[in-house]
Amino acid sequence: MPFMTKHRTNPLLCLALLGGVTGCGSGGGEPTTPVVTDSIGKDIFARGAEVLTWTQAQKVASFPVMDTLFPAHIARRGPTVRALPTGLPLTTLTPTPAAQQALDDFIVSQQVAGLLILHNGNVRLERYALGQTANSRWTSWSIAKSVTQLLVGAAIKDGYISSIDALVTAYIPQLRGTAYDGVTVRQMLTMTSGVAWNENYTDPNSDIVRFTRYIPVQGLDANVGFASTLRREAAPGSRWQYKTPESNLLGSLVIAATNRPLATYLSEKVWAPYGMERDATWLVDHVGHEQGGAGFQATLRDFARFGQLMLDNGVVNGQSVVPAGWIDAATRTRYGIGVPGRGYGYQFWTFDDGTYQARGLWGQLIHIDPARHLVVVVIGAWTQPDASASHDLQKQLVAAISAAVDVQP
Repeated sequence: MPFMTKHRTNPLLCLALLGGVTGCGSGGGEPTTPVVTDSIGKDIFARGAEVLTWTQAQKVASFPVMDTLFPAHIARRGPTVRALPTGLPLTTLTPTPAAQQALDDFIVSQQVAGLLILHNGNVRLERYALGQTANSRWTSWSIAKSVTQLLVGAAIKDGYISSIDALVTAYIPQLRGTAYDGVTVRQMLTMTSGVAWNENYTDPNSDIVRFTRYIPVQGLDANVGFASTLRREAAPGSRWQYKTPESNLLGSLVIAATNRPLATYLSEKVWAPYGMERDATWLVDHVGHEQGGAGFQATLRDFARFGQLMLDNGVVNGQSVVPAGWIDAATRTRYGIGVPGRGYGYQFWTFDDGTYQARGLWGQLIHIDPARHLVVVVIGAWTQPDASASHDLQKQLVAAISAAVDVQP
């Protein structure tokens, strides 16, 4: 066989709590009109913790409609849709009834809402479950990080950010005099700021849990406010450590530099001109800022188009939206993560075989393989947010798809 067998809560807190691997969700229907509330306080933040306590049924019901449950901005599509032609069915993935049953079992057991294989720009397999369709948006969780890195590159090319080695404090002056003094945009992209951070959700004294108790200053981006309370534990650029809030800060940086919402800038640079099929949405916090590390929603097909854009080196209508060499730099290992064969680039997980991934909690995945011209997208609702056994099964699925493509190009 090819492999083994309506809520209300605070979006900022939801993203802070669960951004460990990416954002809050999206829906098949149009999002509500964006709303920014000035209401702040412990009661709002406490409601954010509800997401971690949702039942499986609540997750399946809520992940497709997060942008109707929380305030969101819209990344508008353009007038032209980029075609995804139907290619030769990938029959070598399921050459026998037993193999087909194994794939079906995987989709059911792993609570997969959608699976799409894009090879040489052609759709070779597309499956939906959990009530989803090609028109349904789904929450991406930390896949938002990989979208944000592209906007950072675009802002550098457009001249809004002077360079990748610019100081973060030049664009977020509220961080001057904090542990982020001397930290560059590059170090934020690679998560090597040297700022101490503990993202353990079960430790009541961890930074991520302390953030759930943080009351933001009215009118101030809460990510910036909380970041100003952190301490430095290593020299900038000397140590990698996964920190969702720094991806959120990258979003704040792009907002400040471009003087426009992330969703608007994404629409201008990518979503409309590249030909995405449906509007995307991005949840906003109490001051109307999107979180760079989370909260982004799109359809399965548009996530695949994003993967294809990466394979296209960020070229939209004949022009790259990012500086020369950006995609290569973003998708190669810049720092090791303590796991053989794996590393971290600019908001992407990297592998020694040249592949790279955008990943999110509860099973979200965009696997990109430049050598095979292959994009594999999985969206779903794992029963656990970050289960090693589910990661292993997903890894086996990707390996099986890669082998099938090699046999049946």
